[in-house]
Order: sequence, then structure tokens, then C-alpha cells
Amino acid sequence: MDVETRQNFKGDSVLAEVSVDWRGKPCKPSKHGGMKAAVFVLGIQAFEIMAIAAVGNNLITYVFNEMHFPLSKSANIVTNFVGTIFLLSLLGGFLSDSYLGSFWTMLIFGFVELSGFILLSVQAHLPQLRPPQCNMMSIEEHCVEAKGFKATIFFIALYLVALGSGCLKPNMIAHGADQFGKDDPKQSKKLSTYFNTAYFSFCVGELIALTVLVWVQTRSGMDVGFGVSAAAMAMGLISLISGMVFYMNKPPQGSIFTPIARVFIAAITKRKQVCPSSSEMLHRHRNNAPDHLVVSGLRHTDKFRFLDKACIKVQDDSNMEESPWRLCTISEVEQVKIVLSVIPIFACTIIFNTVLAQLQTFSVQQGSAMNTQLTKSFHIPPASLQAIPYIILIVLVPIYEICFVPLARRLTGKESGITPLQRIGIGLCTVTFSMVAAALVEKKRREVAIGTDELLSIFWIAPQFLIFGVSEMFTAVGLIEFFYKQSLGGMQSFLTAITYCSYSFGFFLSSLLVSLVNKITSSSSKGGWLSDNDLNKDRLDYFYWLLAALSLLNFFNYLYWSRWYSCIPSLSTTSAHGPNGEEDHLSFSSSKHVEAENIV
Repeated sequence: MDVETRQNFKGDSVLAEVSVDWRGKPCKPSKHGGMKAAVFVLGIQAFEIMAIAAVGNNLITYVFNEMHFPLSKSANIVTNFVGTIFLLSLLGGFLSDSYLGSFWTMLIFGFVELSGFILLSVQAHLPQLRPPQCNMMSIEEHCVEAKGFKATIFFIALYLVALGSGCLKPNMIAHGADQFGKDDPKQSKKLSTYFNTAYFSFCVGELIALTVLVWVQTRSGMDVGFGVSAAAMAMGLISLISGMVFYMNKPPQGSIFTPIARVFIAAITKRKQVCPSSSEMLHRHRNNAPDHLVVSGLRHTDKFRFLDKACIKVQDDSNMEESPWRLCTISEVEQVKIVLSVIPIFACTIIFNTVLAQLQTFSVQQGSAMNTQLTKSFHIPPASLQAIPYIILIVLVPIYEICFVPLARRLTGKESGITPLQRIGIGLCTVTFSMVAAALVEKKRREVAIGTDELLSIFWIAPQFLIFGVSEMFTAVGLIEFFYKQSLGGMQSFLTAITYCSYSFGFFLSSLLVSLVNKITSSSSKGGWLSDNDLNKDRLDYFYWLLAALSLLNFFNYLYWSRWYSCIPSLSTTSAHGPNGEEDHLSFSSSKHVEAENIV
């Protein structure tokens, strides 16, 4: 059987997964795909993250100072915005895999995001679309919060950006990875390199956003800053369109939820049936499938045994074949089990992204309450401190790929050096120390500000950003690589989008934690830890300690689930005997499933 033949998620039949060019014709390996095509996708990724990071990482300053929302509400607006971006990535992944394809999804929603940046720039430029200017830190002035038409324009613009960026994100990763032949061992090796290169591209975009673009926002105004973001997004779209003649495109394959729904409905319908003791008694293939296409490529597992009831064939005198909504095959059920099995791994990264939310909100305000002067005439924008980890990572990522991966590859025999699960675990452990550093620095900053009326240097908060950056290099890249390698045919963009949901849930959890902490810690005599607009009166250090404790507990939780996942038999080269006794071999490369190993 041809090595390009792969198990299709829609049933037991093995279908050739043919990539096509922009005209819909079969691709030629010599002309399409590879790094020459992926570089254009890396281009839009760098420009898009440049545009969105310049807005998202300094958005709290605009919302607080220009739109006059209270500090805690401003933080929640930012976290809800970022959370919505990543939640909408599910929509982008679904539309791509089911109907549009990754290229057209990126093109359409790229222009949606561009329109949002333009509208934000227009609002920031026109005084009649913003509240009257005033100093939010002044006790004497009463600032008017943005309401009505002004608030409506702001939120429409903001969520146009969220819609566009959310639908772009999973497709940029998946479309770039699709440029490599995942069943070819040499191409599979390049796939891991691509993920590291994609993260390097992400770091470059973030670094430019947090230095050059944030400096432009601070010096020339947010209207110019939003305009520069719009220009960066336009450059990204140009990069995407320029590479269209080189892309290998995976055609959409219809609704990805139908096969999953079939398994659950069949299992519920036969919930009163008793599962047989031997998997040999379960339904293996459809009678109407061509003999040469019948294969059982997934090994039966005992996890989620209730789903096996979908494979039980009703014994009666009738020879009529049951509907696919009442009778599924082992392979169909095992495919759903794989999707369910990765959910705990995904859930363990939510707390990690709750920490990220603090670095984009409260840590920026923390920097604003410190001495930002570098020279007599130059002050460091607090949001630019978030560039510190990316400066380091631009050095560390190439070292990781050039030095660490080859060394680890010799020791472990893995093409990527260490497994994605091990990479995620290292990151989840490291992030705890970021919040420990943040808590210690905030305690010292507050004591100095109250005791001596002096301002601590802004460079004191650099360690928390640096540690988090190292943590993100392991966790973020490991999670995306893990999910992409688990994805079955026709689900690459959607399962990649699920990884971004971790960001979404993390930012929404941040908003919930802020509200809960304020409610629990407030009393009639004084406010909560985060209830005041003045950090010298708040107890941000206590909040950071809470996040450090949650991060540590989350790491131990991850150790349990990673061990649980490692007990699942991996997809491997298996054989199935057809009716004529011939052996059909189905090869599953590491692009479809990565062998899960213990991280300890």
C-alpha cells in the first residue's frame, strides 16, 4: 500500500490524502511545499503577531488612560479580549478543515483583522470617539468612563481584531506544517525543525512589537501605534498571497464533528449492552467497503470502555446492516478515544496561560509604578519589558535547535530530541518560578515606595519575564507539536486550534480569579487585594504568590496525566488481514501520533 495512504477519520477506509495547489490540481514535490513554501507562512505569522502583540501587550494602558475604565476592569477587558482571540481559533480551525481550507481561511480573516486595526486607529485619532482627557491617577479629577456609542465603537474594533486573529492563528501553524510530507521520515524530521522555526518567527514579531511599535505608541500616540499595526498586518497578507503558487493545500473534508457524533450516539443508543470480554468480538469494518480498502489500523485500548458499545453488533435473524449512526467500527471508536485522551494534557496548560495574562496586565502596571528612566531623556515604556524574554529566546531557540536537539537525539533516539510531553512538563515546572520572582519583586517595590517614597528601578521585574520566556519556549511549542502530531486526517487545523483554547481559558480564568480574589479578600474596612487603582494600596504580591502555588499544584497534576496518557498504546505500523488472507500494511508516521513517554 502506498506510503501516502493514511487512515481517514471518517471511517475505516483508507483514502489517499492528496494535496493540491491553488488551482486545485495535484501538487508536485519538486515545485510545491517544503521550506520554500513555509517561509511565506512564517512571514504572515511574524507580521500578524507583530501587529496583535503591539495592541494586546499595551492595550491596558490605552483602556485605562484613554477610555478611563478602572484598573481591575481594564485588566479584565484585556484578558477577555485575548481570551476571545484564542477561543475563536476553534471557529477558524473548524472552517478550515470542514469548508474553506487553511489558505482561504487565513486570507478572509486576515482582512477582517486588518479592518479592526484601522477602526481602532480611527477611534484613537478622533477626540469625539473618546472620553474627555483626564489623569486617572489624580484624586482631584473625576474621569468619565467611556460609554454608549464611544464604548460600542471601541469594542466593535477590538473584537473585529479578535475574530480575525483568532481564525488566523491555528491555520498559520497547520498550513505551514502541511508543507512537509509527514509520512516521509526525512520530512518528519524537518517538521520538528519547522515548529522551532515558527516559534523563532513568533519571537521576532513579538520583539519588534514590544520595542519599536510600543515605543511608537508611547511617543507618537496610540492612533499612530494602531496604524502601524494595520500596516504590519497588511505586510503579512502580502507575504501570504506571495506564496500561494508554492503551497500544498489540504482540501476540506466536510464536517469534522459528524464522525465523533456518530460514535457517541451509537454508544448512548447501546448503553444497556454488555461489552464483550474480547475485542475480537467487536465490529471491525463495514461490509460495503471495498476489500482492498478494509483495514483496522488502530489498536484497541481499554480506556473509555463505554465507547466500545458503539461497536457491538445486534444479533438477530435479520441480515440487514445497521446504520453508521448505530454501529461503528473499532477504528472509528479508537480515533474518538485519542481525541478524548489529549484533553487532560490540554487542561494542564490553562494555569500556565493564567500566568501569561498577569504579565500582559498587572506586570505592565507594576512597571508603571517603578522608575522607568534609562537616560535623562529616555524612559522605558513598561510594556516593552515583555520584550526581555523574546530577546533571550531569539538566542536560545537556535541554540536549542542546533545544539540541544542533536545531543538529545543521540541520547533518546527521538527525532525531536525530547518528546513533546517532556517539553511541556519542563515548561510547566519552570513557570512557577516566574510568579515567585514576581511576588518577591512586588513586595520589595511596595516596601520601598511606601517606606522611602522612592521608585524601584523597572529592571527589577525583568527576571519574571525572563523565566516565563524560557518556560514558554518549552510549553507553547511542545503543546502545539503534541496536538498536531495527534491530529487525524482532516483535523489538523481544528486540533491545533484546541491548543489555543488553553490560552483562552487561561485568560478567562485570570478574569475570574481577579474578581474572586477581590470578593473574598475585601471587607467593610478595606478593599481587596486588587480593588484599588493604586498598587501601593493593593497587595499584588499576595496574588502572585497564589498563582505560584496554583502553578506548582498544576505541575504535579500534569505528572499524573502524562503518566496516564503514556499507558495508551501508540499508533504504530499494524497489519490487518482482509477476507482473502492478504496482509495490508498501514503506516502511521510520527506526524499523526507521537509516542507518549513519561516525563520523569
